[in-house]
Order: sequence, then C-alpha cells, then structure tokens
Amino acid sequence: MPRPTTKNELIAAATSGYTKLNALIESLPPEKLEAPFEFEDRDRNVRDVVMHLVAWHHMMRRWYDEGMAGDKPAIPGEGYTWQTLPALNQVIWEQAQQTPLHQARAELANTHEAMLALIAAHSDEELFTKKRYHWTGTTSLGAYLISSTSSHYDWAMKKLRKAAKAW
Repeated sequence: MPRPTTKNELIAAATSGYTKLNALIESLPPEKLEAPFEFEDRDRNVRDVVMHLVAWHHMMRRWYDEGMAGDKPAIPGEGYTWQTLPALNQVIWEQAQQTPLHQARAELANTHEAMLALIAAHSDEELFTKKRYHWTGTTSLGAYLISSTSSHYDWAMKKLRKAAKAW
C-alpha cells in the first residue's frame, strides 16, 4: 500500500495494518506466543513487540498534546535524540518486562483506537500540510501518525514473521 496522503487513506492503512498484525499474532502457535524469539534482538517475544507499539502510541499522544498546547515536545523523548533512539527503545523494553501479553494486547487495542480518533479529528489539510504545526518541524502531523501507526505495524509484522520462521 502506498504511503497515505489523505485522512481516509491514513485511517485505512492504520486499520488494515492493525488488523493484519492481530491476525498474524492469532496465527502463531499458542505455545509460541510467550516463547522467546530464536534470534538475538532487543525485542525478545511477542509481548515486547506489542508493548513497543503501545509505548510509541503514548509518545505520539504526548507529542501531540504538548505541541498543540503551544509547547515544544521533547521528540523522541526527554534526554533523547533520533541518534540515541536505541537507548530510548531499550528503556521502553525494560519498562514492559512485567506486562503480560494479554494486557499488552488490550493496551494496544486502546492506544490504536486513540490514534484513529486523533486522525479522525483532523482534516486532510491539517494532517498533510508540512510545517503547519510548529512542533512537527519541517514535516506534517500525518507523517508522525503514519510512523506511529501503519509504518510501525509493518515493522512489527516483519519482526513477528521473522520469529515465526525461526521457530
């Protein structure tokens, strides 16, 4: 699917990606749902991948709320830059270690719906005009939302397919 350029395309891509991700998780053998991946990686099981998505949804919401309130959000996170993203993702991983998979999936359902509601609240112009909001820099709000929904769902499915092949 090409990169979305309208609100309807973004909603469709996010919904489709989320649906496919859930179908992929459901297709995994039950005994593998909580099993470690058989390759070295930061994310070591299905829960880790799901909680990574949840954390990025929460960060996106924080950026949005702070930015729309007139503040300059710390993107990607306080004390982190895009160059130090691996360290931020490691912190996300560490914080997720006590979350059971069923809770992670329920949280993902909630944060996904919140992302869809955020997208739905904006017009095509608001979503896809570059530099419209000071806090998005040279890009658009839609680009941030694509990255935290459909593109991130694609990343998650790639990771889970790799795990399924290795099992």
